[in-house]
Parts: sequence; structure tokens; C-alpha cells
Amino acid sequence: MVSFPLLDSALSRLQHAVQSGEFLVTAEVMPPKGSDPSHMLEMGALLKDWVHGVNVTDGSRAVLRMSSLAAAVMLQQQGIEPVYQVACRDRNRIALQADLMGAQALGIRNVLALTGDPVAAGDHPEAKAVFDLESVRLLKLIGKLNQGCDCNDKPLTESCTTLFPGAAIDPQCGSWSGLQRRFERKLEAGAQFFQSQLISDFERLEKFMDQIAVGCNRPILAGIFLLKSAKNARFINKKVPGVTIPDAIIDRLERAEKPLEEGVAIAAEQVQAARQLCQGVHMMAVRREDLIPDILERAGLAPLPLLDT
Repeated sequence: MVSFPLLDSALSRLQHAVQSGEFLVTAEVMPPKGSDPSHMLEMGALLKDWVHGVNVTDGSRAVLRMSSLAAAVMLQQQGIEPVYQVACRDRNRIALQADLMGAQALGIRNVLALTGDPVAAGDHPEAKAVFDLESVRLLKLIGKLNQGCDCNDKPLTESCTTLFPGAAIDPQCGSWSGLQRRFERKLEAGAQFFQSQLISDFERLEKFMDQIAVGCNRPILAGIFLLKSAKNARFINKKVPGVTIPDAIIDRLERAEKPLEEGVAIAAEQVQAARQLCQGVHMMAVRREDLIPDILERAGLAPLPLLDT
């Protein structure tokens, strides 16, 4: 298993929390579709005191958005720690390495290595996909940069990187053996933390933690998604592969006088369930990131303590 030496003076907030064994909280924001980052920065500011890192999506669902690197840097400039998502879909290995070295130079440390959604799923289906690498090989590439060489084992002449790489997992994957192989490969490639896709089956998450992730010594963050209505839940069941929102939850949302408030209550219950099973949560509340602090507070979590400086 690859293990990266970390410089204590350069620890990110997320790294510090991982090393300290804290219950981890991250949340997701989308960069703007345009050049005005004000809404993204506003949401990031609301999350700042509640999360160890704010994930900046990289062309999620293959839909055009601002560069995740640029967005991550803008969050960093506002004192909001980003988790820079990097997808392999749109860049070859030269561009990936260039962006990662640039991220290091700009003060970004946390990186989530992703394969990326297929182009056909997005708003530019005629675009040419690259997929020169996929997430496991991207993790290995990050490991080489951290060790002072490029993907061809040629030395970096102006200093190595100290990036902190994470990976995505899907405990609800249909193939249990496939899930185990993929997890083990990402672990071996150097993933230091794992964020899961939306979790709707907590029994499946418990099985994953007990049978696959047990003893891995890497934190697993359960994906918690804010459902805004029964219609929203049905849309996810129809459009998101591998996710089935239970009928009981859809019925709760259907019966609720205020479905959004019921969705907040359900998400808080799910955070509480995740606290009994794994080492953290990854919060997703598309276009309502402002509600994440309320969800966390209802789940019994408090704002994060200030780091010693």
C-alpha cells in the first residue's frame, strides 16, 4: 500500500482531522455555469465552520461548469478549505499532471481522484472523451508526483507535491466482488480517504464496513443527500444508477406538509445512522447547501473547533 509522507507544517484541515481520528464532514458545491462565483462562495462561507473540506465538482454528470481548479483556488482564497475533484474524462496524463502541479503551487492539497461521468450523459454529448487514465491510475500518478517524479518516472526538477488524495466508492454497487476489487485497488494505489455515492441502504453500508473496509485504516465518508420532495426522490430513482430511495422515505415526503423540512429531518437521521457505522459523512444538497449546517446540528454535530496555529 502506498503511504505518502506528510509535512506537519503543511497539513490541510482535512489531513489534520484524519490524523486526529475526528468524525469527518465534507460537503459538495458546484462551480458556476458562467464566470460569477458569488453563489458558490456564499455557500462555501456558510459551510466553512461545519466541514473539514468543501468538494468542488469537476464537470459532474458531464455538464459544463467552471474549472474545478479555479473554483477551488477561489474558495481557498476565502479561507474555505477545498477538496479539488479531478476527473479523467477531459484530460490526458500531460494535462492531469500539469493541473495537479499547478494545484500544489496554488496551495491546494486535498484531491479527489475520479474517472468521470460519460460524455453522453451530459450537455455536450458531441464532445470527444479522453479517459487516458481512470481513477486508480490517477491515484498512482498522484503518488508518483508526491514522490518527486512524473508518470514516466522522470524526476520533477522543481520540487515534489504533497497532495492528499482521496477516492470515491459505491457500497451499493451491484457486484459485491467488483466493489471489493475496486476498493482494494484504490487503497493500494494510495487513496487516503473515501467518499461514497449517495447512500440509501444503510444495511448495505454496514455490510461494506464489516466485510470490505474493515481494517483498512482509511476513513469512509457516507454520502448523505438532501431529498427535497417525493418528486425529487422519484427522479433520483429513475436517473441515478444503483440508487433506490425506499418507498417508506418517499411516502414520508409525500405526506409531509412541508416536504423540504421533512427532507432535512430525514438527512439528519441518516447522518446519525452513519455516525454508528463509519468515520464521516459527505453532504450533498444541490442548490440548498445553506441547509447543511441545520442538518448537521439536528444530527447532534457542532461547528468544528478552530485549528491551533
